[in-house]
Amino acid sequence: MNKIAITTGDPNGIGAEITIKALNKLNLSTDKIALISNKKILNFYGKLKQDYEIIEIPYNTDIEPGEITKEAGEFSFQSVKKACEINPKAIVTAPVAKNALYLAGHKFNGQTEILQKYLAHNNQLAEMLFVADNFRVLLLTRHVPLKEINLTKELVVEKIYNLRDFFVSHLNINEPKFALCGFNPHSGEDGILGREEIDILQPAVDKLRKNGVNITAPLPADTLFIKYSNFDCIIANYHDQGLIPIKTVAGDKTVNMTIGLDIIRTSPGHGTAFDIAGKNIANETGMTEAIKLVT
Repeated sequence: MNKIAITTGDPNGIGAEITIKALNKLNLSTDKIALISNKKILNFYGKLKQDYEIIEIPYNTDIEPGEITKEAGEFSFQSVKKACEINPKAIVTAPVAKNALYLAGHKFNGQTEILQKYLAHNNQLAEMLFVADNFRVLLLTRHVPLKEINLTKELVVEKIYNLRDFFVSHLNINEPKFALCGFNPHSGEDGILGREEIDILQPAVDKLRKNGVNITAPLPADTLFIKYSNFDCIIANYHDQGLIPIKTVAGDKTVNMTIGLDIIRTSPGHGTAFDIAGKNIANETGMTEAIKLVT
């Protein structure tokens, strides 16, 4: 399919609302977009100006804004799965709720993991890259409890190779400049505050540099992000290390981009916002930016 597939996320969240608002603002041609949703859900949250193709996912239950339900989790999962099956030009996903996915029996910690299950082949790895104009952050680990983070030299090397390949093949930046966050406070202070920099990160950097990757040594993360404009991408070790800075700077313009698979996926950087669902006050900026990145 030579269209961008857009899912509307959890039926009880703001996904359908921001999708409708974003598409109405962008006013894209109908030959570019296929919505993976349900007409009942779309009609509940607004009205599209254009007659886009709608690929229906069954939803035979009431829409309950703000509620976390098994039915909503099943709809969310089936929507992403369908997006993978139709082989679109790109995928844009509205937010889903992990607890709703779990209620429906789908034990995924996010949509990135669903995409990896159904799109990855030949040992491909889905990577989570956050983008706001020229501010880019790659996460080495995703939705993992801090106490369970397990970095290895091999993992770091592989993920940064994948990142370099993306910059070359999709962004036409042949020699990207990368900055690597230290894992510990003050980047470990020569092992006094932790040895991850010495035992894992610096050996990974040494191997990457030998193979032509332009990357810094592990640097203290508390000051590194101030200089983000000096680099094509900053590489963070874990979720909040990377997302607090970019979301603080860029806010709703932050887009979550899945790279490393054959199909690029984007999504707004925020969640389902159950507290404002159904009130028609959700800000569509993140969804608008997510769609613009793949059009």
